[in-house]
Amino acid sequence: MTVKPEGFGLNGRCASIAGAIALAVLLLTPQIACAQNYPNRPVRLILPFGPGGVADVTARIVTEKLGEKLGQRFIIENMPGAGGITAARAVLSSAADGYTLALLSNGTAISVSLFKNLRFDPVTDFVPVSSMGYFDFILVTQAGSPYRTLADLIKAAKAKPGALNVGTINVGSTQNLSAQLFKSTAGVEITIVPFRSSPDVLIALLRGDIQMGIENYTAVQSHISDKAVTAVSTSGSVRTPFLPDVPTVKEAGGGDFEARSWNAIFAPKGTPPEVIKTLNAALREVLDTPDLKKRALELGIEARASTPEEIAQRLKDDIEKWAKVIERAGIEKQ
Repeated sequence: MTVKPEGFGLNGRCASIAGAIALAVLLLTPQIACAQNYPNRPVRLILPFGPGGVADVTARIVTEKLGEKLGQRFIIENMPGAGGITAARAVLSSAADGYTLALLSNGTAISVSLFKNLRFDPVTDFVPVSSMGYFDFILVTQAGSPYRTLADLIKAAKAKPGALNVGTINVGSTQNLSAQLFKSTAGVEITIVPFRSSPDVLIALLRGDIQMGIENYTAVQSHISDKAVTAVSTSGSVRTPFLPDVPTVKEAGGGDFEARSWNAIFAPKGTPPEVIKTLNAALREVLDTPDLKKRALELGIEARASTPEEIAQRLKDDIEKWAKVIERAGIEKQ
């Protein structure tokens, strides 16, 4: 008579499987409980920008409301650095538990093609939560210039290729690449002049050194109100709600042009789905509140949440879009 070793045979295999399942459940229980109780301590949101900019202001407005909604503090940490590498690495080196989040933006999409060694992949290393805000750029001319409309400037640029100067902030910024995109869609040859900062762009425009500037709304708002500059166009696919009488580039004859900045919350890969679901639901609620929308609109920001899938697709689309612009412009990778 042959005796089978203990644990073999049908009953033994069932016992082994049952034990494995029990062990798996035991190991997962703390993570599941943590996700269900999320958040039970302060949450960090790490930004790849310094304080005071559009993304920073947006994040502070949104996280203030988010903290009130979820009953925990959301702490903003500014970690500026080329390509957002410093901020991204800080998030990715943290536990994937929802307590360290990243702000990614269209600048992140640009960085994929702008840097030789980004050291992270925004598509595969992060999971999307939701968008927070979108904003257009404003194309402005000096109030006393002959270019009262974008059509005036396009006509002049075609008459004298390369003679008109368009100012933006540094090479590789969304404003700078928007100028490159405008060259292509409008079919004009213009000289794109990069400056260190937004105030430098406005000074050059008011001095007459450049004929047009491309900037965000907060940078030009006071100059538009003072009638020192004229908003000739906006960069989105539809008219912006804070300048409803100003046509888009496409409406003004600039071809199939669209350029928007956005910022969104992402989490490290591996963050529990329940945490993502909780954050997304909370963001949808707070971003739809009238007072937050009003505060954001005063800064030229359209506060709007998204599904995780929608912002993930926007990131992928912008990576592809700006890669083509960078290649066509011959911008050297950093």
